[in-house]
Amino acid sequence: MPQSSRFPLFPYCLALLLAIVALCGLWYGLGQPVNLPDAATPTHKLQCASYSPFAKDQSPFDQPFVLRPQQMDADLALLATRFDCVRTYSMTGLEQIPALARKHGLKLMLGAWVNANPADTDREVNALIKAANQYPDVVQAVIVGNETLLRKEVTAPYLAGLIQRVKSQVRQPVTYADVWEFWHRHPEIAPAVDFLTIHLLPYWEDNPSGIDDALAHVAKIRQDFGREFAPKDILIGETGWPSEGRQRETALPSRVNEARFIRGFVHMAEENGWRYNLIEAFDQPWKRQSEGAVGGYWGLFSADREEKGVLAGPISNLPGWPLWLGLCGVILFGGLLLGGRPASARSAFVLPLVSALGAGCIGLWLELSVITSRFWGEWLWAAALVGLNLLVLLHACLASSARTGWRSKVYEWLQNRAGLWLAIAGFAGAVLMLGMVFDARYRSFPSAALLFPALVYLCRPAAAPRREALLLALIIAVGMPAQLALEGASNLQALGWAAVSLLLVGALLRGVRLTTSPRRSSHPADNPAVPG
Repeated sequence: MPQSSRFPLFPYCLALLLAIVALCGLWYGLGQPVNLPDAATPTHKLQCASYSPFAKDQSPFDQPFVLRPQQMDADLALLATRFDCVRTYSMTGLEQIPALARKHGLKLMLGAWVNANPADTDREVNALIKAANQYPDVVQAVIVGNETLLRKEVTAPYLAGLIQRVKSQVRQPVTYADVWEFWHRHPEIAPAVDFLTIHLLPYWEDNPSGIDDALAHVAKIRQDFGREFAPKDILIGETGWPSEGRQRETALPSRVNEARFIRGFVHMAEENGWRYNLIEAFDQPWKRQSEGAVGGYWGLFSADREEKGVLAGPISNLPGWPLWLGLCGVILFGGLLLGGRPASARSAFVLPLVSALGAGCIGLWLELSVITSRFWGEWLWAAALVGLNLLVLLHACLASSARTGWRSKVYEWLQNRAGLWLAIAGFAGAVLMLGMVFDARYRSFPSAALLFPALVYLCRPAAAPRREALLLALIIAVGMPAQLALEGASNLQALGWAAVSLLLVGALLRGVRLTTSPRRSSHPADNPAVPG
């Protein structure tokens, strides 16, 4: 079919305008600031926050285990501007914490880490007793063990004995901290403590509460405990909301939701006269190793000790959205530049939209990868999927162009391997689906990674290896209902991943059909069934 010598300017400019507006709307929508009532002001400090003294490059599992006194000093100086006290979880490496807390006018709820090793536990408990007696003006309460019963590391009678041992040697009130359900499972612990410390984390509950119901759930549990265990006081020892990570049923992590929960909770607690401790002071990247991406983002401040906007002021889910928009703009115009002159008026309209779709998907996947990737293998996986999307984007852009010279050669190379790109996307989809079915709790939904290849090869079929494509399509198709059953129909992220998986299955099946049909020309102009 002969190509027109005139550049189809109007459809091209119209589509480019739509593409730019769509990308701007996407990233501004993700980063739009939200105004909420403040929880903390320069004249109003909050009660307490959990503090782990690890910088973003540190972990309690480091060997050797070395903390940084200057870092702890700076951390407490910052926390003293917003809180009256901090809660700690272990004595190991934190011997200087009481002196630093005194320096900055902070009180301490000092914790000893209790585990299955009696020698380790004895060291922790002895250090706790020593610090409590040495700093009675700073240590306002001591906590013997944190979620030890939840982890099934000790028995309840053994723990009760430890608590009695500490009570006999310190003047401060003594408590134990655990998820609220475990106080009901081990009622023998309540008589041993001076007050109960309960953890209320609606996101992590077996039946997670969405942000709209979370505060009501916390209030109900706190009121029930107040009645059930009266006259003993109740401390909400941990409560909070994650700012990043995967959705669990209706519980969606985000900075805005974290701010909504924290600010609403503080108002409710102070209105009711409840004692509380917020989790946690700073994001802890090391927790991503055991809890997935969500584990590293419960902080009121970032791991770099920067404001997240959780406590006061406008809050944005993605403060760096202009940078991501800029990156997508580079990819958009890069695709247009490499695509070159459109082949027709229809192609002129399609080309900018395809390039924008690819740019948006790549940007979203990169943003998610920055949050979720923990070690070189995950970074390599993320980079491989970015590379796949870039190849598919180049292929799709060249498919709409009037190819001459090097563009024609590059297109032929890509077109001859289109089945390979589809098979790689199918393999990635099958691997990711298996992970979401058999090990989903700490995995984020990777929809953005495969949306673009799925759409491109659904609309523009590629002849994929028949047996391999059928097997991959079967794995993904069987996984979809299983994954949705695990996540629940109210999980929008799960529904999004199921939709992308369905598109990918369709692309694979169309590729199989193309493989078994008579061979057709690779140029879209010669094949009216294939959009070009």
